[in-house]
Amino acid sequence: MHTLYHLPLDPGSRKIRLLLREKGLDAELKAEKIWERREAFLRLNPAGEVPVLLTPDGSVIPDALVIAEYLEDVCPEPSMLGKDPLDRAEVRRLEQWFDRKFAREVSELLLEEKVLKRFLANGNPNSSAIRAANQNIHYHLEYVGWLAERRNWLAGDDVSLADLTAAAHLSCLDYLGDVPWEQHGSARDWYARVKSRPSMRPILADFLPGNPPPEHYADLDF
Repeated sequence: MHTLYHLPLDPGSRKIRLLLREKGLDAELKAEKIWERREAFLRLNPAGEVPVLLTPDGSVIPDALVIAEYLEDVCPEPSMLGKDPLDRAEVRRLEQWFDRKFAREVSELLLEEKVLKRFLANGNPNSSAIRAANQNIHYHLEYVGWLAERRNWLAGDDVSLADLTAAAHLSCLDYLGDVPWEQHGSARDWYARVKSRPSMRPILADFLPGNPPPEHYADLDF
């Protein structure tokens, strides 16, 4: 069985959890408090970041992008990257959109200011950063809606790593109650479809002591 070192509200960790479930692969989840800089974990990943996948043969694979590519190589069916080179290029483009652009402009700001600073005892949240993220998210949700209105899934006909990556980021923010779904109906309809997939059930069951999600978080109909 695989072992995944993760954090519940880390988008990269959620992305790999979703991918493992979509591929029917079992994994033991181990929450890793990366701010503690645990020596045994640093030996696995000197970068001190999650996710880190430990394979059944003891190999160590860090970083969500690297893990995703590895899982596609060792378990190619069902493919989450597409059927041909152009499909895979579009999936990877959108994957990077969320892991880079959306992360930089929205999810990293909100998660750092509203979650990580509390664990690190690193001062009060920066209201300017939170305000910027809350403004930026509208642009991204408009783009998700635009894609969802023109395609069956974000990257094309089939559910893909693009959908899993977007859902990983948005589900973290939805846990915090920071996604204005009511203003973005097409994006909300797409996310409702993702929420209904069996791979999302463990994500929707996540619970952080002292920080419960809003009532709609696990509701498939919002």
